[in-house]
Amino acid sequence: MSRIMLVGCGKMGGAMLDGWLKRGVAASDVLVIEPNAAVAAHPGLRVVKSPGEIPADFKPDVVLIAVKPQKMDEAVPALARYGDAVYLSIAAGRTHAYFARVFGPKAAVVRSMPNTPAAVGRGITVAVANAHVSAAQRQACDALLAAVGEVVWTDDEATIDVVTAVSGGGPAYVFLLAEVMADAGVAAGLTRDLADRLARATVAGAGELLYRSKESPATLRENVTSPAGTTLAALQILRPDEGMPSLMRRAVAAAAARSRELAG
Repeated sequence: MSRIMLVGCGKMGGAMLDGWLKRGVAASDVLVIEPNAAVAAHPGLRVVKSPGEIPADFKPDVVLIAVKPQKMDEAVPALARYGDAVYLSIAAGRTHAYFARVFGPKAAVVRSMPNTPAAVGRGITVAVANAHVSAAQRQACDALLAAVGEVVWTDDEATIDVVTAVSGGGPAYVFLLAEVMADAGVAAGLTRDLADRLARATVAGAGELLYRSKESPATLRENVTSPAGTTLAALQILRPDEGMPSLMRRAVAAAAARSRELAG
């Protein structure tokens, strides 16, 4: 699987492209379709602004679709002529059934959901292949996705909507946590600069500890929480029925429902 067509080179597509090139993929084996050609500038990389500009001699093995779901209907139909390739989508909401309508019922399609820590090589992606994806095509897709972090495969496409809600949107929830922690620190008397630095370093450090530790999040939380101490006083505010657990369940359910809505 040596030739890759990247359709869309925004934040996620660009992160994946950087990961491939760092892993040794030759820039000459990648063709990028991106209206804003400047975002995909790499020595030796071929970039076109629309499918109509794709060189006739470029035959991709993998077509990675990294456009927003709302742009899908105008961006992907012209790619149906690459039916010998595997189509690898990282768009929320667009199902195997959708791609079968666009590319044909026998098209090989992998639907996946990465997240934005891919930009620093620490993403996680869940992927599901349809019945027409060969073992070699699945291996190629796994290698491309693994260039930006962990890859988990599932046989149940329905789980992708919940994955979208948990890990796809999850970085935004963590960033919100840092934001509101800093705001709370300012409200309690810290300067804005100190509050921002404390919140950023605390969230980043706790995330790294969680990543490296074999202990569960619950155990790590308990390790920080002394009986009758200050952390317990805070958790007694955050963990009641209407606190963080309830809010997170509602937030994930809302995001999953929206992912299903995008499928039409």
